[in-house]
Amino acid sequence: MEFELIAGRCGARAGVLRFERGDVPTPAFMPVGTLGSVKGVAPQELRELGARIILGNAYHLMLRPGAELVAELGGLHRFSAWDGPILTDSGGFQVFSLGRLRSVDDDGVSFRSHIDGSLLRVTPERAVEVQELLGSDILMAFDEPPPADAGHDAAEQATERTHRWAERSLSAHRGAGALFPICQGGIHPDLRRRSAAFVAALGAAGNAIGGLSVGESKQLTWQMLEASIAELPVDRPRYLMGVGAPEDLLDGVARGVDMFDCVLPTRLGRNGAVFTPDGKLNLRNASLARQNRPIEERCDCLACRGFSLAYLHHLFRCEELLGYRLASIHNLRFLVRLMERARRAIATGRFNAFHAEFGARYRPPDEAVRAEQRTRWHAARARWSEKAEQQGVQEGE
Repeated sequence: MEFELIAGRCGARAGVLRFERGDVPTPAFMPVGTLGSVKGVAPQELRELGARIILGNAYHLMLRPGAELVAELGGLHRFSAWDGPILTDSGGFQVFSLGRLRSVDDDGVSFRSHIDGSLLRVTPERAVEVQELLGSDILMAFDEPPPADAGHDAAEQATERTHRWAERSLSAHRGAGALFPICQGGIHPDLRRRSAAFVAALGAAGNAIGGLSVGESKQLTWQMLEASIAELPVDRPRYLMGVGAPEDLLDGVARGVDMFDCVLPTRLGRNGAVFTPDGKLNLRNASLARQNRPIEERCDCLACRGFSLAYLHHLFRCEELLGYRLASIHNLRFLVRLMERARRAIATGRFNAFHAEFGARYRPPDEAVRAEQRTRWHAARARWSEKAEQQGVQEGE
């Protein structure tokens, strides 16, 4: 992988990631295909909506169908019929959020699968091996993300371990593809700066910023991002993990981020919410039943080219699968187009104006609504984890 900056150095910048499988203009939004599939969207449709790189997840693919099987069948590109670059997450976040932890030590993590309760162990070396078996174009170092509310001592311990694991991940990487270490540090500016400086000194092909947008306020997110970016090299791509709301993408671009990923556009689409220039729109709203216009007049996605809001409303009221697909395609295209427009604005020296114009019109959920959503999400996750643990104990023990 090579990275070339085309416009901008401090703040918003435009560039290109060059792979044998094709170029990826940056800043870029990367659709997430956790299990080797972007939910509801075929590879050809991803190409048509402008996606140039997608994600897979080592944790999930290690469990099902197994990295060795994927390698036997030609690697993740052939297995999933995607011929562009693929970035794979090492699974560190999933090990700590989904797996039922047994032990964490400097060597690695022992946990029980959230699927069948089987006992597993992942080390930095195993995480790299899995990603190499998958044939990833960008691999991520194995890390320990501290909880969003971790105190300074706990966050420091997890961050220092992340540093040691990053060194081991880089040492273990012998195959093709570029490996990115991950900055951590929780919500503590001194740890964020220290972690980014450590990661920068490793001299990797690119660097990721993890552990953000996991429940903290937006103000804290941007403070921690700025502390991290201040220590990262200008000539390497910067990847902000797990961020995908339209307003957040532009706020990240303004601070110098080059790459983003998130499940948000397809998750919202499956639940009937679509992005518009004015904010999110709920396709189940009764007011749309007679709306003979597309979601967005200027959008060129499959949903907007061929279908009315009235029809999409009908699909969701009837729980027709086509509705989930069309809404997901629109949301992905909305974010891809947003990054296309951001790149043009950077190249012409008017990104600040473009950012301000977008923000003046787009109405995101306010912080109170976000806080309530986070509370509901964490409560649902706790109930799910408890149920999975009970089932795992029965099946795995």
